[in-house]
Amino acid sequence: MNRGWEGVGCTHLRSRQGPIATAVATGCESVFVTGWIQQGGACMHVKVLGEFEVLRSGVRVTPAAPKLRRVFALLAVEANRAVHTDQLIEELWDDRPPLSAVTTLQTYIYQLRKHLNWSEAATGDACGTGVKVTLRTTPGGYMLTLPDDALDAVEFEKLAALGREQLMAGNFERASLVLRQALDLWTSRAFGAVSPGPLLHAHMVRLEELRKLALGHRLEADLQLGRHIDLIGELTTLVAQQPTHEGFQAKLMLGLYRAGRRAEALQAYQRARTALAAELGLEPSAELRRLHQAMLTADPSLDAPADATGTLVVTATHQQPNQLPLETDHLLGREDALEAVRRTLTDTGRRPTSVVALAVGPPGSGKSVFAVHAAHRVREAFPDGVLFARLQRDDASLVPTDEVLADFLRALGLSRALRGASAQEMQAAFRTWTAQRRLLVVLDDVVETHQLDALLPGTGSAMIASSRRLLSHPAMVITTRTAPLADEICRCLLSDVLGDDRLQADLAGLGELVKLSGGLPLALRAAASLLQRRPHWPIGKLLNLADGDVRRIPPAGRDAPRLADSVGRSFRLLSGAQQAAFRLVAASTESGVSVAGAAALLGVDESEAELLLEDLVEFQLAEAEDIGGMFLYSIRGPFRTVASSLTNRPEDAAYPAPPDDGARVLPTFELARTAARSA
Repeated sequence: MNRGWEGVGCTHLRSRQGPIATAVATGCESVFVTGWIQQGGACMHVKVLGEFEVLRSGVRVTPAAPKLRRVFALLAVEANRAVHTDQLIEELWDDRPPLSAVTTLQTYIYQLRKHLNWSEAATGDACGTGVKVTLRTTPGGYMLTLPDDALDAVEFEKLAALGREQLMAGNFERASLVLRQALDLWTSRAFGAVSPGPLLHAHMVRLEELRKLALGHRLEADLQLGRHIDLIGELTTLVAQQPTHEGFQAKLMLGLYRAGRRAEALQAYQRARTALAAELGLEPSAELRRLHQAMLTADPSLDAPADATGTLVVTATHQQPNQLPLETDHLLGREDALEAVRRTLTDTGRRPTSVVALAVGPPGSGKSVFAVHAAHRVREAFPDGVLFARLQRDDASLVPTDEVLADFLRALGLSRALRGASAQEMQAAFRTWTAQRRLLVVLDDVVETHQLDALLPGTGSAMIASSRRLLSHPAMVITTRTAPLADEICRCLLSDVLGDDRLQADLAGLGELVKLSGGLPLALRAAASLLQRRPHWPIGKLLNLADGDVRRIPPAGRDAPRLADSVGRSFRLLSGAQQAAFRLVAASTESGVSVAGAAALLGVDESEAELLLEDLVEFQLAEAEDIGGMFLYSIRGPFRTVASSLTNRPEDAAYPAPPDDGARVLPTFELARTAARSA
């Protein structure tokens, strides 16, 4: 059997260790207790509500190879039920199984048993509950036997059902606590980085719908408890993420109304109406229209319950805001860097100040994805909440930090601190609240250090930031460079999406596609997505479509970022002189340019040329290579392609335009390169 690239460099699935939940007390009794399944000195636990993870006695034993993860994930969510061979084949290869599908599946089962030190006859891990953890062959298929409490999805469904019962019975405090515990089991999207086939995808959709239902019930319980002020920040985020979810829209309107912000509640209705019309061509539901009408007439039935206080005491013992995006992208080749960030931010002996972990890299290198994954790794170490903000808009303009601070304060339930407060006063309120607490702030697309200064939390908290520019700040304790991926990791990423057989069928095209991407995950994902939607295309067909230009490959989805747009946002941060240098160097040569060569291109002296080239390196649009004591500056292929479509600022008119042929080679550079490498 030819396994191709499977398993090569693909050990990218890791998560946290520890019990999945703790006892929740409600006055004088315990509502629910969950924990590890003790198994005669050992314990087995499977997590699917986030990164897929298999733990034994707290030790991660998750299979590394993508196909093995997918097989084990399906067996886990179908635990204690036989999964037919045909179902497993459909999950792995959909409707295009190889001729050796049955034999290959048997090999995967063998590898799983070997990985977990199980044999066909062995009973697996002993379980104190009397249930043996086994993976056994059944007539026509396989079955994974697990105790119910060994799978976090089962725990979630039990808690969600119990919370709903408490809500229906009018026990709002208990309902809120139990539903928070259920939702705490989620760390990101179901199955994390596992690429789902049709069966796993169906489970993913079902679990996500159950999560939304439980979230709606928890929000209803909190509204009944008069916690409308504290819910506004969370509901605003939910509505921004899901503008056509009328349940969340209605709760946001009600929360604003009860907080005395009737005008904003009516504006929220208009935004909901616009979103429904634009995205679905629908008018608001009858329920939403009735709520709107009741607000117009100040219907007393909308007022908060008489015994509600209208505010929730913000302490670390309550559910705190979690604005962290889900982990929706695979992350390959960054495992060691993620672990370094985790160790740094969770080190209990670190200095008692706020610290910053920075991820910096060129456009399309996955720095934003890295920051989100790193935040998920350390989230449990920051029980007082996670705040998230993007600081650069699509047009490259910066989001004012006072707007971000205001959003953060609302999310923390500190809306009163906003009334008539200056930016400095909001900053003081934010740092006062976060002082001596454990809060994590995640910032995407930081451009200037003053943004870090304005949004840095108080002592004891931490920040993870991503940037398209090299930055320096006293609070930075670790900087991760998200360099373009090595060829081997690029192939692994493509294999995860397209499968080994398809890559093996066109190895020459595979190499060309990796070269075209420049090792940038954003470009690779776009190519993989298109090929996934065109299963009849060989890789060569996509290469013909691109014709050497990554801009001709459509993005991975309607809302997915484009590499050209990301490069454009970096380009628009440059001065006119820097923009001219970028375009001219990109058009001049494929192999690089020296300072002397750049000076000749730009018509400036070598000192000014060197400053411009170093600025491009700082903004991650160029790379510097030391050749015999002389720096040579080059621009990656995808960026050179994009550069030709970018327009300089008006003040750039004094600088020469790039050559028309786009392939000028500088003699001074070539002579220097030859001399340096022959020395």
